[in-house]
Amino acid sequence: MVARQRWMVRFARWHIWLGWLVAVPVLLWMVSGIVMVARPIEEVRGETLRIETKPQAIPGSPAVSQVRTFVQRGRVVTLITRTDGTIGRYDADGRPLPAVDAIEAREAVVKAIRGGSHVRSLRAFGAKAPPLDLRKPVPSWQVTLADGTHVYVNRDSGEIEAVRTRWWRFYDVMWGLHIMDLQTREDSHNPFVIVFGTLAFLGALLGTALLFRRRSARVTT
Repeated sequence: MVARQRWMVRFARWHIWLGWLVAVPVLLWMVSGIVMVARPIEEVRGETLRIETKPQAIPGSPAVSQVRTFVQRGRVVTLITRTDGTIGRYDADGRPLPAVDAIEAREAVVKAIRGGSHVRSLRAFGAKAPPLDLRKPVPSWQVTLADGTHVYVNRDSGEIEAVRTRWWRFYDVMWGLHIMDLQTREDSHNPFVIVFGTLAFLGALLGTALLFRRRSARVTT
């Protein structure tokens, strides 16, 4: 019985010292987290200060915001990005090219990604319903490799839009848990983060105060 009480006293001491060690960094993490989510990320980045301007097209010509010409898998391709976000792909003679098919998507992955020849499956997605790990409103091919990596090929441009490894997807889930937004994993300014972060901060603050009380009680005895 006496030995058990001694061990309990030791455990209590270790608990107190561990509390002292982690109290300050936990408080700093909570305070910094509350500060980071106190304002929407768009406001922090200054995006709300930008005055939106639309590029004006030349009369009689299509509204174009960007034109790029390059060699794509052995042939000259011109990509025209319009102001509405759509992309047109043309060959060297100016003839429009069809949307990228599954074979071309596979070739793009083989040439651009290490291990891209080990394809397990392909799946097409529309711009209105992109996969969660892509989160871009573009039509795409999801090329799944043997190791579980998802490579997204833009069906309009034929370019690699994103690469999502298994680790990236796990990290993305953890990020969603951290900001308490598993649906979109983008909204760090939500009521759950603010409320629970504030409550956790108050709890840690009270715990830190109790550490002082416990220490003063031991000194007086």
